Amino acid sequence: MLEASIALLSPEEVEQAQQTLLRLVDGLEQVILGQRELLELVVICLLAQGHMLLEGLPGLGKTELIKTLSALLGLDFRRVQFTPDLLPSDIIGAPILEDGDGHRRFVFHRGPIFANLLLADEINRATPKTQAALLEAMQERRVTVMGESHPLPVPFFVLATQNPIELEGTYPLPEAQLDRFTFKLDVHGVSSDTLEEIINTRRHGRPPKVDVVLAHEDFTHLFDQVDQIHLPRAVASFIARLVSATNPANETAPEEVRRFVRFGASPRAAIALAGTSRAAALLAGKPNVGFDEVRRVAKSVLSHRLILDYSARLEGWTPSRVVELLLDAVPEVARELPADVRTNDSAGSR
Repeated sequence: MLEASIALLSPEEVEQAQQTLLRLVDGLEQVILGQRELLELVVICLLAQGHMLLEGLPGLGKTELIKTLSALLGLDFRRVQFTPDLLPSDIIGAPILEDGDGHRRFVFHRGPIFANLLLADEINRATPKTQAALLEAMQERRVTVMGESHPLPVPFFVLATQNPIELEGTYPLPEAQLDRFTFKLDVHGVSSDTLEEIINTRRHGRPPKVDVVLAHEDFTHLFDQVDQIHLPRAVASFIARLVSATNPANETAPEEVRRFVRFGASPRAAIALAGTSRAAALLAGKPNVGFDEVRRVAKSVLSHRLILDYSARLEGWTPSRVVELLLDAVPEVARELPADVRTNDSAGSR
């Protein structure tokens, strides 16, 4: 098996990686106050080399979070404000006719997408044609212009924001693009105590400056360590059955899924769930993925991939509520697994 050929991390390596990641989260918390769980999920998504969609009201720090993340990691950062008049070439770049050595030829001028971290601010305000310019980049980590492919920097992340209100004049992201976002995270407001701290410490709303806490090569090395986190067979089975149960045509789908879900999650969701569960285990200082890690990231991975029937809203159902139902309805250990696999894998995932 391929998994057996990958060397597992030692306890010392796991602890060292965890301490490094906690420093990164602590650095984010210096700027984004009162949002520890959100910050940890952001780090988990990046560890899994995934793209992220942040949704929240204006002024909650979505853009500042992404800018701080790039500063802490020393990544090349570009911001694009998505508007209805934005063109695909404004993001990807375009060939420009230039003179040289007595000849005229097209030379490709790179756009802002050629960065480690691309902030697509208010992504749903651009037209579908412009939104689609990101599809190849998000999946293949490259762009193609006039038949020529150009690889993007490594690592490459798209972190997008959108506003749940002021939807007039916006263009909802198509399902194919939503599926390319590993996580969709809701950014909520903070407590009154946190607001008081912001008022007392942030003159004019300016956040403190932060220094790089993780070098580029050290950050990419963490990707390899995430791959070395062991995924027990029982946990992999749970992930597969959980994703399968989101599809109403599946015989294991609960009654509520058959009634309210039109389309469930794709195999890409199962891959994302496994990858982010490994990253969550590393952040927790564990060499094995447990069921708790799957439960922690399931809502962020699955909610934006579920398409509900129109009647679901009338009944008060949301994608997040469906995921919560599935986490309760799908058993952690499948009955069809042999007893020795259930026992050994469940014990190893703790």
